Amino acid sequence: MSGQKKILLIALLITIVSYNPGAIEEVQTVTNKLIPDNVRLINSMSDGEEYSEVERYIASFMRRWSIAGASVAVSKNGKLIYARGFGFADTLTREEVQPYHKFRMASVSKLVTATAVMNLAQEGRMSLNDKVFGENGILNDPYFSNPKDNRVYDITVAHLLSHEAGWSQRWGDQMFMPLVIADHMGVELPVDTRTIIRFALDKRLHFTPGTGRAYSNLGYAILGLVIQEIAGMEYDEYCNKFILETLGIFDMTLAHNLPDQKAPFEVTYYVPPDVPLKPSVYGTGELLLPSYGGNDIEALGAAGAWLGTAPDLLRLLLAVDGFDSRPDILNPLSVELMTDNNKGLAPVGWKTTLDNGTWWRTGSFPGTSGMMRRQPDGTAWVVLLNSSAWNGPEIHSYINDLMYRVTTNLRTDPDFDLFNYSLPVPVASGNDGEIFFR
Repeated sequence: MSGQKKILLIALLITIVSYNPGAIEEVQTVTNKLIPDNVRLINSMSDGEEYSEVERYIASFMRRWSIAGASVAVSKNGKLIYARGFGFADTLTREEVQPYHKFRMASVSKLVTATAVMNLAQEGRMSLNDKVFGENGILNDPYFSNPKDNRVYDITVAHLLSHEAGWSQRWGDQMFMPLVIADHMGVELPVDTRTIIRFALDKRLHFTPGTGRAYSNLGYAILGLVIQEIAGMEYDEYCNKFILETLGIFDMTLAHNLPDQKAPFEVTYYVPPDVPLKPSVYGTGELLLPSYGGNDIEALGAAGAWLGTAPDLLRLLLAVDGFDSRPDILNPLSVELMTDNNKGLAPVGWKTTLDNGTWWRTGSFPGTSGMMRRQPDGTAWVVLLNSSAWNGPEIHSYINDLMYRVTTNLRTDPDFDLFNYSLPVPVASGNDGEIFFR
């Protein structure tokens, strides 16, 4: 371990020893004591000549695809061996990306949602075979009654998890047609998740639940309401309290649509210059960037609205990877149901789970792309980008190629774990830039 890293670790340990959560009763400003540079991972912790080849690969990738900023995290056998930001969190201010910067993760959010559902199921609070709609369903709300297609009453939680509920994107993605939905439902913009679901219930299913499979953002948005109903609290509150914070993850939150609604330490998002503008989801008549108000990430909710850091996403991955290197939050049966293609449900939460033990999850939204991967040799990684490439979701295959070269060239020290350098406390930023405990 380098001298600089030893100094940083000593400073962190001193901070941990002096930190007394029981003594904190109210929000306290601690500007001179805790700043992101000493409670979160920073780039200098992954600096060194031994990383030069890795950095060249990543820099070349970013130039090729015009990526403004990126965050990369890699683990081996449950230990975080590399975490670094590249490029700019904001090109105007020239703020450099650090590992503590938050990115929209789009459909990577589905792994959060699936983990929450499986956790509720293994606690016995619900069954994956429970019906979702109808008098005896979890969402027995009158607002969701009288669907056009009675096969809706056969939809189970398992069907939603595995994209087998009967909806497809044959006529478009229900989560990305706010003007059509507002007109059909006779409501003003923006349309919320409940209204989108009601709109879908006014249409016939594309196939009988359980007889086919078609990727469905709508299905995972519905799961957000299922979690809310079973848990008796807001979807994100349950995920934070009973999933994320139990893993030492305090910096994940749901995203908002507009630039002035950015979360503390959230990056700025960039789309190619030739991307067409879209009508505002707020019905103002403005034409907006699809990354900022032209699409509604808030309505996506459990299907794609989470913000997070690359190291935190890696913590989540390692808690559902089935390996013994770090404790899993889900039991082996739950992990198996989510990933074993012979069990009838998989992949659940993940995008792809191969029989050889390679699993991955991808996510795309205008201005951002994300990918996470678990490999059978105990290597895992997360990449988050704050820019859309011109080839859209196809960028994920190139991220995969990049990370093969990165992980092949990373030297590992069996005693080194960057997770030990991050203080597990919730940190936020005030309007004046001061840092405080939430």
